[in-house]
Amino acid sequence: MGVLNILWRNIRWRFQNPISIVITILQPLIWLILYSSVAGQAVQNMGIDNYTAFILPGIIVLVTLAACSSGGIINYIMKSNGSFYRILIAPVSRNSIVLGQMLEAVLVSFLEVVILCVVGFFFSVKVASGIAGILLMILLVFMTAFFMSGLTYSISLFLPNEVIYETIMNAIVLPIFFLSPALFPTENLSGGLAVAVTLNPFTHIINALRSLILGETILLGEILPVIVLFIVMCCCSFGLAKWRLKKEMAH
Repeated sequence: MGVLNILWRNIRWRFQNPISIVITILQPLIWLILYSSVAGQAVQNMGIDNYTAFILPGIIVLVTLAACSSGGIINYIMKSNGSFYRILIAPVSRNSIVLGQMLEAVLVSFLEVVILCVVGFFFSVKVASGIAGILLMILLVFMTAFFMSGLTYSISLFLPNEVIYETIMNAIVLPIFFLSPALFPTENLSGGLAVAVTLNPFTHIINALRSLILGETILLGEILPVIVLFIVMCCCSFGLAKWRLKKEMAH
């Protein structure tokens, strides 16, 4: 049983329970369609021509966080039916177990991001930076999902049940979203709030995605540091997941 077997096992469960996909995409779609229509009129004096295009990067990050958070629920379902423990005693490496779980969340994230982008297309959202920009966006979304899937996998192994898990994840995801430039420009912020927004790593992902969507020129000097940052974060996330699984196997 390798990475692909575990990945397929989780994908099969996900599509047998499509409500998990519908729920995680529903709220971001509401933000993208309704909120952008209402708030777009209020921000016209800020020089934002297409508010839907402006908030799309933040909504992409939000749906990625939500999809990865829902991936952690699979662990509790697997524990309840015993399949989690059967995998632990199977002749399969910890790397394969962790990667199989994480990549499922990454794939679901991409599925939902594609849905968002298709909807955005009908609101005149285009990637101004062209094919190269789209490829960089794919890389940024992958790293965001990979980091978050490793983190949520680790958290799901720390916490005793899905109720506490969902409470903790809401307490993590919502501040990440609102302490970022997801909905409004943050250039004029000051004090502690400005520091919090700057320290939020997803601020830099959102800004990078936004520059690729709105700008015709790819600013590698701004995007490359974000890529390096998230490479480090992804390695830490994967390492934490492996360590936590090792502790689980020792019990």
